[in-house]
Amino acid sequence: MTGDTSDGRATVRPTLDDVARRAGVSAATASRALGDHPHVAEATRARVREAAEELDYVASPEAARLAGGPTGRVAVLVPHPSRWFFGELLEGLEGELRGADLDLVLFRVGGPEERTAFFARLPARRKVDAVVVLAFAVDEAEHERLASLGVAVVAAGGRVASYPSVGIDDHRAGRQAMDHLLHLGHRRIGMIAVEDAGQLAPDPDGRTSAWRAALGDAGIEPDDELLVTVPWGGEGGADGMARLLGLRTPPTAVFAHDDETALGAVRTLRRAGLRVPGDLSVIGVDDHPLAALTDLTTVAQPVREQGRRAGQMVLAALRGGLTERVPPAETLPTRLVLRGTTAPPGAPR
Repeated sequence: MTGDTSDGRATVRPTLDDVARRAGVSAATASRALGDHPHVAEATRARVREAAEELDYVASPEAARLAGGPTGRVAVLVPHPSRWFFGELLEGLEGELRGADLDLVLFRVGGPEERTAFFARLPARRKVDAVVVLAFAVDEAEHERLASLGVAVVAAGGRVASYPSVGIDDHRAGRQAMDHLLHLGHRRIGMIAVEDAGQLAPDPDGRTSAWRAALGDAGIEPDDELLVTVPWGGEGGADGMARLLGLRTPPTAVFAHDDETALGAVRTLRRAGLRVPGDLSVIGVDDHPLAALTDLTTVAQPVREQGRRAGQMVLAALRGGLTERVPPAETLPTRLVLRGTTAPPGAPR
């Protein structure tokens, strides 16, 4: 903002963003600190006031509205808030933003109707400071609607459009699972893939492609009858395993897209009187809490850390403003966790 000096020269007046940057907080936190909001730590309040005094900042009407208005909030778009994966992402995200006095506002966008309604009502004016998209694909029209907000958008749980994002390398996670089964000596390996409407579209470099690539690298022609696609979850995994057992020559090992799908597969095997892993090995991805309780071999991914890093990206964007260069996707490592559901083919157990 500019003004005039007594001799007619233009001056640059400090803005709320300048104060926030000097104090090392978000603009929303700076506004609440200057407005004596009760939920601001005294140390933060003092730091903000000191920065304002150093800059000779005078609060504008817009900044005053920021203290009690609809800002200081981050919108989170989540397809399935009841699922463990999304709950972990939210835990990490909320924990990071809580320290900056930013509140989360959850919007469920799981089904087509919920999603259509949300984007239809999405305000064209700024009501939040940022938006976080949790692990679902954004189409071109939705991308434009989010852009109309004029705020930072961050993705967690996978790469979404051109937004700053944090996730894992699904292809690498799939290779870790498949290479483990191959190293054990399995050659006829099935896969239970999942379909989940509204989430990230099948990635050509994802877990299913890892199944094909690992077999190919081992000199094994992928057999498409060993690849079944089911709805996400334990019931889907149970059905997928039943379909694989119905083949003339069933697999000796199965790679499931995720742990919950894998546990459904294990249930079918045990109900069929088959030993796991004596008759058939099973591996998943995630390291869900139930994986440890059920002794499931898996590939662990740091889900809560993805949420935490997304929160850090939000804070960096708020401090740097919309002109900040969009960083590349951040990829966190995965690791094989050996437990009791995998063994060499025919191993006694």
